[in-house]
Amino acid sequence: MRNALSFSAIDGYVVKMTLTSFLIVLMSLTGVIWITQALRNIDLMTSQGQTILVFIGISGLAIPLLISIIAPIALLVAMMHALNRLSTDSEVIVLSAAGVAPLRFLRPFLISTLIVSLLITAISLWIAPESLRALRRWNTQLGADVVANVIQPGQFINLGDLTLRIQEKRPGGVLFGVFIDDRRDPTQRVDIIADHGSVQKNDRGSFLVLEDGHLERFEKGKREPVLVAFTSYAFDLSQLTNSNPSINYNVHERLTGELITPPPEIKTEREFGEFRSELHDRLFAPFYPAAFALLAFAFLGLPRTTRQSRNFAITVMVLAVLVVRITGFALSTMAVNHPETIVMQYGLLALVSAVSLLMIIRGLIVDPPAGLFEAIGNFIQRLVPKRARA
Repeated sequence: MRNALSFSAIDGYVVKMTLTSFLIVLMSLTGVIWITQALRNIDLMTSQGQTILVFIGISGLAIPLLISIIAPIALLVAMMHALNRLSTDSEVIVLSAAGVAPLRFLRPFLISTLIVSLLITAISLWIAPESLRALRRWNTQLGADVVANVIQPGQFINLGDLTLRIQEKRPGGVLFGVFIDDRRDPTQRVDIIADHGSVQKNDRGSFLVLEDGHLERFEKGKREPVLVAFTSYAFDLSQLTNSNPSINYNVHERLTGELITPPPEIKTEREFGEFRSELHDRLFAPFYPAAFALLAFAFLGLPRTTRQSRNFAITVMVLAVLVVRITGFALSTMAVNHPETIVMQYGLLALVSAVSLLMIIRGLIVDPPAGLFEAIGNFIQRLVPKRARA
């Protein structure tokens, strides 16, 4: 009973340490990458007059995708930190001396990995596609906004029989020095000059609300224009703005159900290949944390004395992780045209996991070859006399 209680306490201690480190690494890496991506959309506040909350909300739609990519690496770093801390404090040696088998010591790390894998599953299959679709809808809607995207300060913009010009666009969406030449009605021509204005949208459409200006209407068959001064005037932009633009989702923004059963408009073999590759990428995502966790434990989880260096094992492990991840990306790209590479992806993860488990069961400790450092030292000693003579 005491052993069971002590083992449960050890499990909780290791799981808490691993998940805490995982969250810290995940939030740090995601925050840094998100900031670099969000700075590209800073014009939302400067030129388009959006609030900081809208800016954060739009930029935050990419966070789920970043988490799904970064989470396996964050778990790997967290396990390295936890195992290194346990080894430095000689806790791994104490557990081994107490009769705790390596597979039993692996259990709390597998519990942590299971939690991370469930998180990645939810993000990859549901949350990330929905976020990317929302981001696509916003970008499409913004692309249909003529004033936000077409009109540039200091330039005359011809939109058929309509000419627009603004002198300056300031934060908050305020347009200064507005000039409009409207010739869409063949029976009259309207010129509008206003000190400033702003775009407002409601259920009836989009309007450019102008303030402090005057309007000149040149009617056909009349010599003198009609001049009207106004303090506020709403110019209808609904004809220039597509209120219901068509939205085309790419393969990464498709729902998982659409990947399983492609819609009727998907007809070419390459499109089917892209759907198949994206579907299996989402299915692979939860297995990478498990493969990386087993690799980390196989290289760093076995008991070592404080005099045994772990640098060589860490280096080899990092190289192995890079090879596995790069190979996975390459096979995923090839899967579009070569479906058999999907089986190779499953085989790669299965092979890495099986080799790692075999190393753990047999207690293989990764150390540098006995003569490696001696050979390097001898080579350096041979070079020193030659340089001295030179």
